[in-house]
Amino acid sequence: MATRTRILSLVFAMMMSFTVLSGYCSAKIYKVGDSEGWTAKDDVYYAWAERDYKEFHVGDSLVFEYDHNINDVTQVSGGLEYEFCDLSSPRAVYNTGHDITYKVGDSEGWKVYDSDFYNKWSEEKQFHVGDSLIFEYANEVNDVYEISGDLEFMTCDPTSPVAVHKTGRDLVRLTELGVHYFITSNSGSCEAGLKLRVMVGPQQKAVTYPKFPKKVDFSAMERLNNWLKAFKPQH
Repeated sequence: MATRTRILSLVFAMMMSFTVLSGYCSAKIYKVGDSEGWTAKDDVYYAWAERDYKEFHVGDSLVFEYDHNINDVTQVSGGLEYEFCDLSSPRAVYNTGHDITYKVGDSEGWKVYDSDFYNKWSEEKQFHVGDSLIFEYANEVNDVYEISGDLEFMTCDPTSPVAVHKTGRDLVRLTELGVHYFITSNSGSCEAGLKLRVMVGPQQKAVTYPKFPKKVDFSAMERLNNWLKAFKPQH
């Protein structure tokens, strides 16, 4: 199973700690823990984040692979919550073990006026129930309208949308099987090709991973020392 989490902010803390930089040229995908995956093993993630001088940027993605019957992924808001494994006020919780977030258009985002571009982008991927799409665009120019059918898609008809998104960074979760249609309500842009059609299949079947303890108990001092390792200067 794999949960892919896209880095959307400059502060991102989980049961691992790392620094996220603001600028990036092209988004990267990192599998957390590499071959170890997301399992309860001491110091794996501190070493992993520092290995090869990784630099995480806004727009990068983390792939968490784990057995969702044993573990999950919880995003917490700060260093104290991270240090003391405080899950009382999570920013987000991921527990399916297989959901993936796709950035529409990859590095180009939601701004290419060419329907062939988005057709090709969609056809190269296999979407499943539980996956999400993220649309990034200039919201003073465009928006994202989810519409109900092929006719509305072909004619760029935004009059009866299923949902409307206008923030410029919209996360849309795919919750139903079948074809999903997205256009911009800017008729000129839509007619020029700014529209997307995706086919969503059933949720992926579970994959069994080796059994590891759900929790590893560390003393407060051990947790503090591990947390401080994340801030050591790299040589």
